[in-house]
Amino acid sequence: MISISIFHVLLICYVILVNIAGFVMMWSDKRRAIKGAWRLSEASLFVTAAIGGSIGCIAGMQIFRHKTKHWYFKYGMPAILLVQLVLILVLI
Repeated sequence: MISISIFHVLLICYVILVNIAGFVMMWSDKRRAIKGAWRLSEASLFVTAAIGGSIGCIAGMQIFRHKTKHWYFKYGMPAILLVQLVLILVLI
């Protein structure tokens, strides 16, 4: 039987929430771009990806077709995800 500690539950909840936040931030920034309104900074999008929300940010980029022409997003977001996956493998 697999035993899941409270730490693991909190970690899973954190990863889910930060990815939802990354997805919503991409949606929100795209919507603001269309309206010509104040935008989220690119740094805030990268920070969200770096703290664990890279999958949500990448999904938001693809679904909303947002920031896909910027090379630093096109290659930077997957690079962040790759680094995170390598870190997970090293820690396991």
